[in-house]
Amino acid sequence: MNRINSLFERKSTGLLSLYFCAGHPTPDSTADIIRTLEAAGIDFIEVGIPFSDPMADGPVIQDAATKALRGGMTLRKLFSQLEPLRGEGVRLPLILMGYMNPIYHMGYESFFRRCKETGIDGVIIPDLPFRDYLDEVKPISDRYDIRVIMLITPETSEERIRFIDQNTDGFIYMVSSAATTGAQKEFDAAKQAYFAKINAMQLKHPRMIGFGISNRQTLQSAQRNAAGAIIGSKFVSLLDQYKAPGPALEALFQALER
Repeated sequence: MNRINSLFERKSTGLLSLYFCAGHPTPDSTADIIRTLEAAGIDFIEVGIPFSDPMADGPVIQDAATKALRGGMTLRKLFSQLEPLRGEGVRLPLILMGYMNPIYHMGYESFFRRCKETGIDGVIIPDLPFRDYLDEVKPISDRYDIRVIMLITPETSEERIRFIDQNTDGFIYMVSSAATTGAQKEFDAAKQAYFAKINAMQLKHPRMIGFGISNRQTLQSAQRNAAGAIIGSKFVSLLDQYKAPGPALEALFQALER
């Protein structure tokens, strides 16, 4: 069974996922970050593929991507860094998050084959049109048992959400707002209403809430209203500050207690 599906079968609430950008804070830090996060009990990890125009990302992740690209990170280099991890005993689900351009240039077949070979369980491609997913990507990703995770936002129609729920697998990434990524102090009444609306739809797939989670209030709100929370910008900024995953993770846990 795909590790994402297996995780959600074992644990349906209180999940915590972290995002970081491959090649940041140092060109060769990817594997060490993954090992550190698994040892700390993080449920699954999103590894960002750095891209020069990450349109869904705020300034923190944009800056990390720029530094990673300047350091020589490429999609092929990322796969080579990931390759030893499963053999070393890393077991948590790994998801790649990246934009169409580098994936398209690699070729869907080559990309998903390398995902399978290196132990990747899912991918998030924010700018992948849903029709292209159904017609071109899904047949290939299904053949390699890789989950393609789709995003929904407060502006996504109910019809579209149900269509995504029916035609994807793994989980649904529930973006907390229509803005780009970035830490927020709290989720306001409009976001809470959005969470309640999605809960009432009784979708078949679990949901994870991301964008804006940086403290106890936003973490607990996400975990109350979905299977769990995804934290990106806050952790990336701490990696930039501390230059090592251990101290950055410790500082993140401290922030989530406040």
